[in-house]
Amino acid sequence: MPMFCQKCRSLMTPTEGKWRCKRCGYVCDSTGEEGIVTERNPDKEILVLDEKSGTLPKARMECPKCHHMEAYWILRQTRSADEPETRIYKCVQCQHSWREY
Repeated sequence: MPMFCQKCRSLMTPTEGKWRCKRCGYVCDSTGEEGIVTERNPDKEILVLDEKSGTLPKARMECPKCHHMEAYWILRQTRSADEPETRIYKCVQCQHSWREY
């Protein structure tokens, strides 16, 4: 998930848990994207939808946990580029997350 420097608009790189601009030296803690948080694990990458989901699109989809009929969704390329995207859902009511391949 690339991030761009707020000062010079160059591509920033993750360094020691922070984002650093190689061009001007600007440093920040934020990922810069609201609504989606990415946590890195050495074995795999985990995508988590956070509490700022109000700006995400909604779909009429039944939650497998509470059976509510509305969920937020995002698309992510979780496998190789020649395979289809993964749709990740989060229930509007109970906040349960699940994915559809």
